[in-house]
Amino acid sequence: MLSKNELEKILDKALAAGGDFADIFMEKKVTTGIGCEDNKIERVNTGIDMGAGVRVISGETTSYAYTNDVSLDGLLEVAQIASRAAKSERSNKPVKITKKMPQFDFEIEMPPHQVSVSHKVEQVQLANQGARNIDEKIKQVSVGYGDVIQDVLIANSLGDQVEDRRIRTRLIVHAVASDQGQVQTGYESLGGTQGFEIFKCHNAEELGKAAGERACALLKAAPAPAGKMTVVMASEAGGTMVHEACGHGLEADLVQKKLSVYGDKIGQKVASSLVTVVDDATILGKFGTYRFDDEGIHGQKKTLIENGVLKGYMYDHLTAQKDHQKSTGNGRRESYREKPIPRMTNTYIAAGKDDPEKIIKDTKNGIFVKRMGGGQVNTTNGDFVFDVAEGYIIEDGEIKNLVRGATLTGNGPQALVMVDRVGSDLGFAIGTCGKDGQGAPVSDAQPTIRIQELIVGGTAQTEAKSKTTMKRL
Repeated sequence: MLSKNELEKILDKALAAGGDFADIFMEKKVTTGIGCEDNKIERVNTGIDMGAGVRVISGETTSYAYTNDVSLDGLLEVAQIASRAAKSERSNKPVKITKKMPQFDFEIEMPPHQVSVSHKVEQVQLANQGARNIDEKIKQVSVGYGDVIQDVLIANSLGDQVEDRRIRTRLIVHAVASDQGQVQTGYESLGGTQGFEIFKCHNAEELGKAAGERACALLKAAPAPAGKMTVVMASEAGGTMVHEACGHGLEADLVQKKLSVYGDKIGQKVASSLVTVVDDATILGKFGTYRFDDEGIHGQKKTLIENGVLKGYMYDHLTAQKDHQKSTGNGRRESYREKPIPRMTNTYIAAGKDDPEKIIKDTKNGIFVKRMGGGQVNTTNGDFVFDVAEGYIIEDGEIKNLVRGATLTGNGPQALVMVDRVGSDLGFAIGTCGKDGQGAPVSDAQPTIRIQELIVGGTAQTEAKSKTTMKRL
């Protein structure tokens, strides 16, 4: 990585022709990926990716250039290219930077690079065997292990310098069951900003077993009913609802582009008074956690909706400047090849006071969603559609038979207004959030909640104009 004086020289070069702001983002990313298919380890990939990007902002114009050449000369050349977009004058005062320290820390007990590939392969094989041992109806199992060690250096013309190491580990299991022409799938995943110690708390074989059991159970499930009905979503379902139906609409760039149903509604009631929505980059161990965002701003906890009232949006530097706000530490990018944009981190509906079991008992008829699949949303009007990975019929306050093929279709703000029960539990899920062609690791969560009415099993689809998707891991 570069010295303080070298960073200052690069930033001065970036602003040589003018400009309001400049920053540099450098990263070295070491990754390992292991895949198992057809009962065999099909791939073991390791790699290193290194590079840097320089950004110059002049008014509402942004110029960005990146390179794999991280030498001082290479970065000075990139800075000169980025500087060509500047159209404003700047002071001749040179940039002076100071190192920022994190506001919280966490210990990685078993860094991935200190664990042998054979031990990683062993966890993959355990998950594979766990799924295959369930039943002979399991015809295919896919297991993917991945870890990443990302070292970043960020500096900007405001005088900030940040150095950080980010470590994430994950394991994903997909099981396919088939019987008499019927094919169903089950999946399970785990992951977090943790090292290999994640397997001390989570059993890879049990993860595979759960995926296999779900796939086999769905073979016997009845088709999901269609129509409007009450929906109870378990905390185990994760927060796909809050992520898609609400979270993306609270990202400031979509608000500023008039692509959010939540635009110009600060201080207004946008959800049930039982609903509080939080985005928190500081939760230890979660998949979307970080000490600094990709602009060098401290990771933060921010309340977006409080007791149903919209409190604010998620900002990066550029969108914050436009609204005369401070960045909320939500500037994220997939790699040095992309500019940062506002993104969620760990987003959740806060736990309430209701007993989750009593919520079910108090629901005469409806559908109980235990696991969610993927989803998408049209952030302009809030319309969404989600897949249900595991759902059950509720009859007279009891969970009855499993159903398959269910979807949930509705409108985000309307659905949040119709939340009439919020449980005291809270369950997280992980995913890769796609937006503007960039993927970002996230977590989402919710307690057990009851929505008075949604369309279940309908065929209505939505067009995600903001191109936001959730790939559930």
